[in-house]
Amino acid sequence: MRCVVQRVTWAKVEVEGRVTGEIGRGLLVFVGFEALDGLDDQTWMVNKLLNLRIFPDAEGVMNLSVQEIGADVLVVSQFSLMASTKKGHRPSYIKADKPNTAMKKYHDLVIALAKQSGKMIETGEFGAMMQVSLLNDGPLTIVIDSKSKE
Repeated sequence: MRCVVQRVTWAKVEVEGRVTGEIGRGLLVFVGFEALDGLDDQTWMVNKLLNLRIFPDAEGVMNLSVQEIGADVLVVSQFSLMASTKKGHRPSYIKADKPNTAMKKYHDLVIALAKQSGKMIETGEFGAMMQVSLLNDGPLTIVIDSKSKE
């Protein structure tokens, strides 16, 4: 499982002009899945996302998590995060999970985030063409991979 996490002032996702998810201050999380991702990857990623200390404390030091400040989370599926550009100029998506199993993993991740955070998690729409708007706060963008644990 690979996530691109952005600390945002606000973010929203639209599908065909309809807003499917919208947050204020918090985390915008783009997530891609590979076939080998399992429950251990999900558990590790949920813990990492909710406890990642990237929000400033009273002294301006990045010392607080989204959980600690009660901020929002918006999760957007993005299979292209699993792209390989090793050969040639056309990305290969061979590592990306099949849509039917990736959709289940996506929904399971959202449910696990909601359960552990105690908050509703906003989402995009799996498999849809989405327009994502955001105001990156920092800018602060981090790539997290459950296989390499970084």
